[in-house]
Amino acid sequence: MGADIKQLRIRIKSVDSTLHLTAAMGLVASSKIRRASENMQKSAKYRSAVEEMIRTLARSRECAKSPYMAEREGNRTRLVVIAGDRGMAGGYNANVFRLLSTLGQAEILPIGKRACDRLGGELRLAEDFTFADARTLAEELCLDFAAGKFDRLGILCTHYVSMMKQEPQVLWVLPLVAGEGDTSLGTVFEPDERTVLEAAVPGYVAGVLYAAVKESFASEVAARRVAMDSAGKNAAEMLDKLGLAYNRARQGSITQEITEIVAGSGQ
Repeated sequence: MGADIKQLRIRIKSVDSTLHLTAAMGLVASSKIRRASENMQKSAKYRSAVEEMIRTLARSRECAKSPYMAEREGNRTRLVVIAGDRGMAGGYNANVFRLLSTLGQAEILPIGKRACDRLGGELRLAEDFTFADARTLAEELCLDFAAGKFDRLGILCTHYVSMMKQEPQVLWVLPLVAGEGDTSLGTVFEPDERTVLEAAVPGYVAGVLYAAVKESFASEVAARRVAMDSAGKNAAEMLDKLGLAYNRARQGSITQEITEIVAGSGQ
């Protein structure tokens, strides 16, 4: 009986420590949600604007000659994979890597500590990723694509649906695809549409990449908040059950001691 009580006391202490940890991590996640959401919304507006400009230019016949729109015969893929900087975020990181495993062979550029640890490469933290970082990486990617070093560029990121739901996805960025619609732009571009397009593509790639990182980070924070809330509730329920079991064990131990004392005094 004494051994059972000791084990229960150890488990109660362990679960109580877990409860405090999940509560602290939940508070940290809560403090980051607002700022992460604001950054996600701002970057989404910029991305929408540059995408609209690129779609407009891509309809031009002149732009069809650009290396950014040329059809490639090969299947060499370069993939930017965005995962979290930390764990304890439910299935956030696991979902990213699960989708990655279905995409076949690709050259990987990781963003986020978990992605860098798992896939190798230069450490780039998702939380600290700036637009300047996105611009530098985008210019490198565009130069390599135009030089024919790979055939398509994708970004594996996480789409923020709501606080309770986040979905991994792949955004195919290059080559550009000509949209449907009138090829007459109704706007005069100087010196010409193709020159403007090729000058704008690095900014477009940077905008899509930066928005993807910010949306993924907001998804990570939301997933961690939900996971910590769930873990905290489970720990509290377990603590109640262990407390009840501990009290019963203590009561049984006391009853046994009283029985032994009474039996001993009657002899």
